[in-house]
This record gives sequence, C-alpha cells and structure tokens, in this order.
Amino acid sequence: MPKIVVTEFISLDGVIEDPGGSEDFKYGGWTFEFPGEERYGVKGEEGMAADGLLLGRKTYEGFAAAWPSREGEFADKFNTMPKVVVSTTLDSPTWQNTTVVRDLDAVRELKEKQEGTYVVHGSAQLVQSLLAADLVDQLNLMVFPVVLGQGKRLFGETDDKLLLELAETRTADDNVLILVYRRAA
Repeated sequence: MPKIVVTEFISLDGVIEDPGGSEDFKYGGWTFEFPGEERYGVKGEEGMAADGLLLGRKTYEGFAAAWPSREGEFADKFNTMPKVVVSTTLDSPTWQNTTVVRDLDAVRELKEKQEGTYVVHGSAQLVQSLLAADLVDQLNLMVFPVVLGQGKRLFGETDDKLLLELAETRTADDNVLILVYRRAA
C-alpha cells in the first residue's frame, strides 16, 4: 500500500501560500527572506525518495510549467516519475507520466493498488480534503519563523480531530524547524 506524504513550507501561523513567489500573494516568496541552503538539501532528499507525485491542479500547472525544461538528477526524477492530479477541470495534461483523477475515491483506489510513496507539494485544497478523508500518512512541515497573518492555511475547518505523532524533529539553516508527523496509532 502506498504512503501519502504531504510536504509543506509553512509559517508559524499555518500559512502555506506562495512560499516561492510564483503566485500573486502579498507576501509571495516569503521563504527567501531566510538565508540558508540546508533546507534545499532536505527537499532534494525528500524528492529523490518519492515514487510519485500527488498534486492539485494549480500546483500541477505550476510544476508542469517549470520542471520539464530543467535538467539534472532531481529534474530527471521529477519529470519521469508518475504524477497523479486530482482535478475536475484538467483534461489534457502535458507533463509526461501524468494521470488525472476526478475525486478522492480514485486516490483511495491508488492507495489500495499502488506501491511506494506519493508526495503532495503545496496543493492546499487537496491537502485539506486528504486530511479530512484520513488519507494522509505523514506530514513533513518545514516551519519558518514568520507570522504572515493572512493567506491559505494548511489546516482548515474539520469535522473531526486528527491525532498525529511526532516522528522526527530537526533544524535546518539554524532557523527553520523540520517536523515530521505520522498518523497516531
């Protein structure tokens, strides 16, 4: 059974919107305000360990516009690995090895039939839906020491609580906290 791992750059107040500055958010690119290279190594390790990507449409479109033209081991991995996009509007994906599914039932089916680890980057709406449907096995949070006060947050309103266990904690670049949570037994 595959594992679904959500990975997010996140502010202290839970904002995950536009950490890289490619969207039209007031504080877009907020992660670049913190110097350091170590966190990129962490993200690289995470990406190389993934067997596939599970993405929402907006994140997929951003990745599909950027990654196919990049070169190198990491880009090769991203470009060739299976990609599953949850979308009701995307019809003709252009990034190689992309499959579009329409709902969370298809994600449940993926978890039952596939092997490996599927990583979810960004994709706030999808992540909230996956969490509510109890489909997330692990949360990898890279917590930056900033309060943004506005923006899309990782956690929205839920019908039930979600119990997690802290599996790992470390610091990157002396100012970014990396927290790994897994579903509580």
